[in-house]
Amino acid sequence: MRNAHDETLPGWTYDNAEFFALEREHLLLSSWALAGHVSDLKAPGDFLSVENCGERGLVVRGDDGALRGFYNTCRHRAHALVSTESGSCGHAIRCPYHGWTYNFDGTLKAIPAEKSFPAIDKAEFGLKAIEVEEFLGFVFVRFKAGGPSVAERFAPYRAELEAYRTAEMVSRGTGWHCDIAVDWKNLIDNYLEGYHVPTGHPGLQRMFGSSYTAEAQPSGVSRQVGIIRDRLSENWSERMYQRVAPQPEHLPESRRRAWCYYTLLPNMALDFYPEMTTSFEVLPMGPGKCRLRARRWMLPSRDRQHRAAQYLNYRINSQVQREDEELVASVQQGLKSRGYSFGIFSEKEAALRQLHEMVRQALPVARLAEPPEPGTLARVNAKLHHDLAA
Repeated sequence: MRNAHDETLPGWTYDNAEFFALEREHLLLSSWALAGHVSDLKAPGDFLSVENCGERGLVVRGDDGALRGFYNTCRHRAHALVSTESGSCGHAIRCPYHGWTYNFDGTLKAIPAEKSFPAIDKAEFGLKAIEVEEFLGFVFVRFKAGGPSVAERFAPYRAELEAYRTAEMVSRGTGWHCDIAVDWKNLIDNYLEGYHVPTGHPGLQRMFGSSYTAEAQPSGVSRQVGIIRDRLSENWSERMYQRVAPQPEHLPESRRRAWCYYTLLPNMALDFYPEMTTSFEVLPMGPGKCRLRARRWMLPSRDRQHRAAQYLNYRINSQVQREDEELVASVQQGLKSRGYSFGIFSEKEAALRQLHEMVRQALPVARLAEPPEPGTLARVNAKLHHDLAA
């Protein structure tokens, strides 16, 4: 093995089924996933659903006002209990397959034709719980328990995040998603660094100039900031945004003309603009494929200026997304090339380095320049874990 501190993950880790299986078990399922926002959980029975690496979860508001998380899986025959991103369960959670019904605390309430199950103990067939946490109005779940909370992770930035008043925000539409034929790490790698902005995103470069900064915190969060400059762009969407973007008085002056990106490693982020907040969620779908999901939230009062800024923001970031999809598609192909083994970190890529170190810590087999023989990767990874701990 080499000292990999200054090197990126090797290319083979971006499209390897055995490696993805280890990522799922030892990194992804134990990470926090964004379920949604409390504005969609106003009344008892309101729910949010979430998926992560093949696992389905739901968060429901109880009669006592508490939020609880469960696997979105009926204990009778494994059917999904809810099938939409949000909604209301009514008075109980009812499986649409056979009608098994659960209370909002997860206990089994009723079984159709219950006498046909003479030996059943209903107390043993409640829903399986998952961790749920509300942070500044956002609701997160975790399928494997352990490790710091969302609040602990975001502690270095909490004060500046609170200024955006996200707990008062409401959902704006159902969001969107697209499937991309690249590994989840490839897509989040691209998100985590602004080193490529001057060449890869001329529009952002025109808007930010040289103001773009990035930093990473030991708690596994990072922040990138671009300040909208006064010099007007020659591009219509960018120029109009520079003119009409609101400067909310509840934000500190340093944030009133800023686009700020906060990442919760390994695979999700919240983007803060003067006119709204959006999510950037990279959902791993398998080796070499992922789903990008984005949602929007904003304060309830939406005047004409805010609506115009949101429209222009969408136009600008749609172009950024098209540019990024071209970039990561080329990278995904190149990662398999015999002309590439691993890359090297720039000082501008602190957050990217942090992600790669997180992957290596969870999966020390990622320190190897070449993959082990097929069928041996899990065993080699376990041995490396043991050797490094010794």
